Amino acid sequence: MEALLTSTAVVALAEIGDKTQLLAIVLATRFKRPVPIIAGILVATLANHFLAALVGEQAAAFLDGLWFRYVVAISFIVMAGWTLIPDKFDEDEAKPAKFGAFLTTLVAFFLVEMGDKTQLATIALGARFQAVVPVMLGTTLGMMLANVPAVFLGNALIKRIPLNTVRVIAALLFLAIGLWLLAQTAGWI
Repeated sequence: MEALLTSTAVVALAEIGDKTQLLAIVLATRFKRPVPIIAGILVATLANHFLAALVGEQAAAFLDGLWFRYVVAISFIVMAGWTLIPDKFDEDEAKPAKFGAFLTTLVAFFLVEMGDKTQLATIALGARFQAVVPVMLGTTLGMMLANVPAVFLGNALIKRIPLNTVRVIAALLFLAIGLWLLAQTAGWI
């Protein structure tokens, strides 16, 4: 349960203002069909985050050792800093193709999520908890919590949410997890 809840919280906060959330808004304003867009986000996130959590779990199993635990802890601290940097999104990259709302969203979300901070967080969470399914479900739930309102409320939502405050909260969460893992690995707690 810890893996599920931690993964949900980490990704939901990290996703606010992320380029994939901006992509959700762009797709919603272009297609004006929220259900296929939400379905596309869900399927793309499940696939992407399953693979990311699996990579994290396998890396942890293969690279099991004290030094790897330090690498995972430091990766969370690095994510804290990265979270404070606002994402930029080029609308030209998100022009919908002729394949419809679902397929366009599925492909765009899967590709845009590659190397994104939420995908890297999913890898780190997979390594930390070594539980693919709870991490995948938690990170997917976090993505949906952040992106479904964006699909329905679009630009009005982004204008009302203080993104800097949310970024700071997300960064503090990443930092707390990283410091906790460092302390735990060092045997301080």
